[in-house]
Amino acid sequence: MSKKMQSELVAILTDLIALPSPYPPGTSVEICAYAARRLKKAGYKVETVAKTRGVDNVVARMKGKAKGPVIAFNAHVDTVGVGERTNWKSDPFKALVKGGLVYGLGAGNCKGSMAVQIWLAEEIARRGGPAKGELIFTFVADEENLGPDGMEYLRKTGKVRPDALILGAQTENNLIVAERGVMWARITTKGRAAHAGNPAAGDNAILRMMRLVGALNSYYGKALARRVSGAMKSTVNIGMFHGGHNTNVVPSACTVEIDRRLLPNEKVKDAFKELKSVIDGVREPRGLYTVEFLTGTNGFFAPENGAAVGAFEAAVKAKTGRKVKFLNATGVSDGRYYADDGIEIINFGPGSGAQGHAANESVPIAGMVEAVEIQMDVVKRLLG
Repeated sequence: MSKKMQSELVAILTDLIALPSPYPPGTSVEICAYAARRLKKAGYKVETVAKTRGVDNVVARMKGKAKGPVIAFNAHVDTVGVGERTNWKSDPFKALVKGGLVYGLGAGNCKGSMAVQIWLAEEIARRGGPAKGELIFTFVADEENLGPDGMEYLRKTGKVRPDALILGAQTENNLIVAERGVMWARITTKGRAAHAGNPAAGDNAILRMMRLVGALNSYYGKALARRVSGAMKSTVNIGMFHGGHNTNVVPSACTVEIDRRLLPNEKVKDAFKELKSVIDGVREPRGLYTVEFLTGTNGFFAPENGAAVGAFEAAVKAKTGRKVKFLNATGVSDGRYYADDGIEIINFGPGSGAQGHAANESVPIAGMVEAVEIQMDVVKRLLG
């Protein structure tokens, strides 16, 4: 392990942890300015773009002299909130280096990977840049909110259209190349308010919702049990349930929000149609309920024999002597916005997923160093 590399990685991560970027409120101006300054100084063509004021994203480019593939790296700059402050043993916005680990808010998810990618970008520039193709580093906001102001915006505007997208993630330097899609929907029911002492005079919107959700639960319990692909499963979760105004009033309105996770061969539009079909089948009066699509993206599956995946397999073997593992993703990444583009999408980075969104999260320094070495080798194999 290079002592110089180790100290420089820790220094970058220390800087990043000290730049608060929790969502909400979602501001990413200062942390993106930090990344932009460093990469511009290193010789990259840097652009800071934003769809919404205060939610900045950085795109840094460096081209080789010959034609070749476009390889994009990505790390999200936003974190979850601190949560209950008393659960933290140290200041969440001040890096604590102890026992070979760096502690702090976002240390694992995803500032550890961001520090790795900043150092990687600078080192590649010091070595003269890629020999061919184009290398892109993106640092984006709005990931924790599954929102439209980060990587989705870069794709929609055409700012980043790579042949392979490598996203920083807590994979313990293994690979995630397949990811489920996600579909969010909201169901709203209406009723008629009345005094709780005479509930028959009203129409209970919560009871109507219970009938609809009961039908969904019964349907999905059977239908989703058969939708399995390896370690991936098609799932549903009733995430929020709101209704009523007061205990002594028959509720006139109720809302539920639903999370559906889809196998890569399931499509968001079909998942919404399926949900609405089940709800309509309950035959509640049409004017007393609505089913609303909120957001969604399809899943993806990068072929394990792709050029970028093959480069990672070879690099991991060369640098560590081990065979890379292909992990199952529980959540969703910003790679989902490129799910329909026919590119290789790879999640890779230091740290354990168990550390993400937890108090006292940390990332191992040795894992950061290993991540740099592996990805340096990958860039060399793909871009020379």
